[in-house]
Amino acid sequence: MSNDPSRAGVAGPGTRSVLVVLFDDVQPLDVAGPLDVFSLAARYAGTEEAPPYVVRTASVGGRVVRTAGGLRLVPDLDLADAEDPDLLLVPGGPGVEHAGDELVGWLRDRAARSRRVVSVCTGAWLLAEAGLLRGRRATTHWEACAHLARLHPEVRVETGPIFVRDGSIYTSAGVTAGVDLAMALVEEDHGRAVAHEVARLLVVFLRRPGNQPQLSAQLAAQAARSDSLREVQHWATANLAADLSVPALAERAGLSPRQFARAFADQAGVTPGRYVDLIRLEAAQRMLADTREGVLRIARHCGYGTQEGMRRAFLRELGVSPTEYRRAVADTPAAG
Repeated sequence: MSNDPSRAGVAGPGTRSVLVVLFDDVQPLDVAGPLDVFSLAARYAGTEEAPPYVVRTASVGGRVVRTAGGLRLVPDLDLADAEDPDLLLVPGGPGVEHAGDELVGWLRDRAARSRRVVSVCTGAWLLAEAGLLRGRRATTHWEACAHLARLHPEVRVETGPIFVRDGSIYTSAGVTAGVDLAMALVEEDHGRAVAHEVARLLVVFLRRPGNQPQLSAQLAAQAARSDSLREVQHWATANLAADLSVPALAERAGLSPRQFARAFADQAGVTPGRYVDLIRLEAAQRMLADTREGVLRIARHCGYGTQEGMRRAFLRELGVSPTEYRRAVADTPAAG
């Protein structure tokens, strides 16, 4: 018997079946990330005889596939022989653009018979090709959002969230967002305590809310080319409560305020003030989601000074107050 109950294939009361679709040039992390989340849930929910999830992989014809990274994956079965799963997971990767009509046709036919359909990264492209996203909200990797919207104008592509739920269909952004979505599904199925233990094992956040931006402030803003400006970026992120005005940051960089503002905008792609707004907001969102610290303490830690200052920033950027944001994160495991 397998040491991993989720791979044992034994379904009992409460067991949910997961079918992962494989194809050539699939992104391996889109497969391995969510699979690990579902597999590790077996340590904290269900029994060996009836694990929380039974995970299977399948490809057209049951053929061995080669991933985008060169790994060879041997599927458990042929898609034609797969039973209708509780959760159908479609990963992304370069191969989505030449996965073939047979796979798209299979998705079109079988997705409606699955209780939940999940795509990771550019797997959303296959769902769109199968007509499953028509009139629905969806997301994908930030770099592919415009391409998806252009090819499939019938899909309401959202460029910001890391994952989106529209009815029974869940779509997520690039690679690691698939882990976030899988964590949210485990929490949805088995509660926060189980998801928390899985997160500890994987050394990830318990849950990044689905409406959190795909790109962190550090990624949205380019890393400055010069060492002095790059050091200022890192220092500001680690010292949010400090004076982060242009004159103070310019002094740290050894430049005049005018030189600093011009060089920072040129190299980072955003003004110094906008960069500070973004890193403070991102840190406050993270603390509201992942800690029980009071709003005033979070406001001071993140450099807002007062609750009112942080409230105004949240309303301006997110359209909700910090308290409403925390409540939404606590109550909603998946964006939708």
